[in-house]
Amino acid sequence: MRSLQDTLYNWLTIKVVVDERPDDTAAVDTEKMFYQMLVEDHHLKNIEITTDVVMYYIHYDLAGEKKTSRFPRELIEVMLNQINEAPERYANFPE
Repeated sequence: MRSLQDTLYNWLTIKVVVDERPDDTAAVDTEKMFYQMLVEDHHLKNIEITTDVVMYYIHYDLAGEKKTSRFPRELIEVMLNQINEAPERYANFPE
């Protein structure tokens, strides 16, 4: 099993892509997979994202406690930036 921190990072990274490219079926499927891992494997509830100019924050409930994890925007937005810089390399293949 992946660590919670790794799963949060992977989910947030692809979630940012999905928010920008909601018709990207591969990204949508990947985001669902990581979200499912957060809920089923790590038992997170009430997952929410907030952001400011520097960081992304993931707020969630774990074992009855409210928790927050944070990630630098530049780290999370790497994949989205790569897609935007070379969109021809990241074609969307509809179902």
